[in-house]
Amino acid sequence: MKTTDYHCGVIDAFNEMVACGVKRLALSHPFATAEERAQVLPFVETITAKYHTMYYLEDRLLISDLFDPTVHEGKYMILFYREEKDLQAYLELKMVRAESLRRREYATVRTAIAHRFGELLSYPNEQIDRLIAENRQKG
Repeated sequence: MKTTDYHCGVIDAFNEMVACGVKRLALSHPFATAEERAQVLPFVETITAKYHTMYYLEDRLLISDLFDPTVHEGKYMILFYREEKDLQAYLELKMVRAESLRRREYATVRTAIAHRFGELLSYPNEQIDRLIAENRQKG
């Protein structure tokens, strides 16, 4: 199976979950380059039209304690969502992280940021706690 086929299968499945309200926000798998991501954009256009969802091209995914940052750093992602407020909440969360780093207050809010990110991805609280606890490469 080609990598592009795999990405398209994941994109289809996640858009169906977003459309049905199972997930507020979904992430594509990371793409190594913007060009690799661009190869699937025609499919993304088709699938988001099919499911009445939207997408956002993300070149710098929010780094948090939820995921090992080395998996996403320097990678290109696509975020899928149904409601604009969910994308806005994600973008605001990125700003909160940046501002907390600037003010040197990140240590006091890092767990809350990771939790909020997990909630946007519609993960159960127990799963969020487990992911944070098991992540050895904190963001």
